Amino acid sequence: MHPLYSDRPLAQGYPDLDKQAVAAFHGAEGPSRVPEIMACLERLIDLSAGSRKVAVVGCGPDPQSVKDLLARGYDAVGIEPVPGFAKQAAEALDDGRRIHIGTAESLALPDQSQRVVLLESVLEHVDSPRRALTEAFRVLVPGGVLYVYTTNRLRFSPRGDNGEFVVRFYNWFPALVKECYVYKHLHFDPRLANHSLRPAVHWFTFAELCRLGRQAGFAHFYSLIDLVDSESPSVKRGLFRRWLVRHCRYHPWLRALGLMQFGSSIFMLKRPEHA
Repeated sequence: MHPLYSDRPLAQGYPDLDKQAVAAFHGAEGPSRVPEIMACLERLIDLSAGSRKVAVVGCGPDPQSVKDLLARGYDAVGIEPVPGFAKQAAEALDDGRRIHIGTAESLALPDQSQRVVLLESVLEHVDSPRRALTEAFRVLVPGGVLYVYTTNRLRFSPRGDNGEFVVRFYNWFPALVKECYVYKHLHFDPRLANHSLRPAVHWFTFAELCRLGRQAGFAHFYSLIDLVDSESPSVKRGLFRRWLVRHCRYHPWLRALGLMQFGSSIFMLKRPEHA
């Protein structure tokens, strides 16, 4: 038996990984994508009337998305599964009532209570993506929208970047090899996925996200390509991205080509009442 587990069960995982995760992720969040997300949502549905409730699932220790939504006048709450992260998030907001401990599969929110649910970099980490999407569908009002930003199994980066694992081109590895890396991360070398307590174990294509969304009950699906403005930060920095936005929205084969590279974002619409 490995020395790490000479006097403790293997299922306990790497020693003190929870503390390492809090230390590694605190202050490591990138800039908030709320302005771009909400601009896309305003092109998709009318946000000027109706509920202003928004749930940010997996808000992390620095709930910048919740802060930005509150500043924009939304009634925002954060859901966080890691107790240490939830504690820091509540302290950052100075309002513990807006941060709830929970998982994407079990949201402590009433039925049909939210206009928008945000799952940014969450779905790849959950135990059950299908249950997570079903739970989001439950808490959304009719006509509400779930926004998901997650892994893209087809994305190609010349540098081999994949989002979380420090192993180059990890998203292109066979599923069996990925499982072996996840095992090594959780039990022997937590540096592999940046000390994550819940490393990314699910890798999706845009079509797979649509299929899971339909199984959960969602009616229509939109990509960032369909809704983003050509001056948005994620588009204007590249000529190819601007070309895609201008040309591939209306051509199925070109749109499919674009979604192979930029299919990690999806807006799932819950069918409005009487529609």
